[in-house]
Amino acid sequence: MMNAFCKTLLASAMAATLVSTAYAAEPLKVYGKLNVTAQSNDVSGETETTIESNASRFGVTGEFELSTSLEAFYTIEYEVNTGDEDKENFLARNQFVGLKGDFGAVSVGRNDTMLKVSQGKVDQFNDLSGDLKTMFKGDNRMAQTATYYTPKFGDFQAGVTYVASGDSDQIVGDNSSGEDGVSMAVMYGDAGLKTSSIYAAIAYDSKVKGYDTARATVQGKVAGLVLGAMYQQQEALDSGIKDDGFLLSTAYGINDVTLKAQYLDMENKGDSWSVGADYKLGKPTKLFAFYTENTFDSNDQDDAYVGIGIEHKF
Repeated sequence: MMNAFCKTLLASAMAATLVSTAYAAEPLKVYGKLNVTAQSNDVSGETETTIESNASRFGVTGEFELSTSLEAFYTIEYEVNTGDEDKENFLARNQFVGLKGDFGAVSVGRNDTMLKVSQGKVDQFNDLSGDLKTMFKGDNRMAQTATYYTPKFGDFQAGVTYVASGDSDQIVGDNSSGEDGVSMAVMYGDAGLKTSSIYAAIAYDSKVKGYDTARATVQGKVAGLVLGAMYQQQEALDSGIKDDGFLLSTAYGINDVTLKAQYLDMENKGDSWSVGADYKLGKPTKLFAFYTENTFDSNDQDDAYVGIGIEHKF
């Protein structure tokens, strides 16, 4: 059923791109990426080889002019797990609808929280085995949200996400029902470092998916060198235990090659370090390789991952 629905959605979206409409602020866009790696994974003392799909996805997005001062926008996105034995391999990602104008932008639906958005691109191994979520809480995409972005004030912008108590991920411990959650952030600069040489953000989650979380992120670019850092404090609501952690990342571009490294450490969780390289074949396509080692305090075990892969965006 899900495969049939997604095929119909994709076919309809592709057909719609061929149709002109006087109300479209931008042409309806079909987008996505395939990111697949061949990996050797040494986990808990056992080694296996896998072909991993790293958050491969497709989606449709669009904006429509309702008046000279108001636009509607939407996104419907699915993850495609190419390595899943189950052929029904679609998972829901961001799916929301909203309105934007001089007042900012408001959207409702399934969405990333503001704390997750605030990290920008500081995670150099996002979606791979060295992803910051292996050690840090707060990388949340919640099902029942309302999100507001302010207009930009120079290089500053703020946002807040409300998470409804009816979201099943808001149930903590033995509680039969959840609590409302709030995620908020203030951001400065361009997260892609294309229009500004520095990006910085502070963010806070209150009662989101069982945690109160404070996060500060900064990333800057000097010539071909990109440096990033993150500090986080997370408190589990059911136990009251607070843990502190940090991330350091760097990337350096030499022509079509980008060399990358990253280190994560979270109190009472463990640490992780990764090195890798990307080779750009063209604007939408790259080859890459990485090595990651994760050490968890709970079992004092080093898990190692080495992989090579290809990513193509469309």
